[in-house]
Amino acid sequence: MNVHNLMEDVVSRVVNDMYDQLKADGAAWLTCDCENCRIDTISYVLNKVPAKYIVSGRGLTHSSEILNDSQTKADVEALAFKGIQIVSGSKRPFHLEDNPAAADGMSESPGFNFPAFTGIVMDGGSFEPVPDVKLLLKHNGKVVEMMDKSWSNPTTTAKSTNGLYSFWPKPFPAEKAGIAQKFNFSLEATAEGYAPVHYHFEIPMISEDSSRAALNSTVSFKLKDIVIFKDFMINPME
Repeated sequence: MNVHNLMEDVVSRVVNDMYDQLKADGAAWLTCDCENCRIDTISYVLNKVPAKYIVSGRGLTHSSEILNDSQTKADVEALAFKGIQIVSGSKRPFHLEDNPAAADGMSESPGFNFPAFTGIVMDGGSFEPVPDVKLLLKHNGKVVEMMDKSWSNPTTTAKSTNGLYSFWPKPFPAEKAGIAQKFNFSLEATAEGYAPVHYHFEIPMISEDSSRAALNSTVSFKLKDIVIFKDFMINPME
């Protein structure tokens, strides 16, 4: 069964269009419109809007109603604008440094090209986003190498981005294009005063004839919300 969240299409289109328009208008407060900023903004918005799922192609006949609903578009545009402002004011470490890998675009060797992984961490008592949570992504017990130094592993959630986090794994090598394979990852979430959480997830991939080094901001892999709980053995009075 192929399940797809139509809001990913709506949000990606609105966010990218808004970045393009703000850049064309010369908005003084827009400090950057790179792929990292765009994917962070898309993640911010997707975590604020309800999902609208379809199964395979059966729901596509109804998708135009969702994609063109004026209220939905207005809500997404408002969130996109706020998200761009937040992301512009709190960029990643190494954000403005040159990225040789992205400049190259593609390499000649076959590989599994992963999308960006995005998610949010929430408090199990209040269901509010939690800042300062350290997240470590592993595959087969080993720390996953990121695409470049603008993506951190481990990474830490920030108050300004409402508990959001994201990873962009470096492509895994493949013998040839067209190989279907499932990859199992683990995510460790730790924060002061909270019990640690270990989350496991699987993502199916098909290898491509080249290893991509440019991020497609319209494609991401949304992880389920991570809920962490206060560790009362550490903070018995809370």
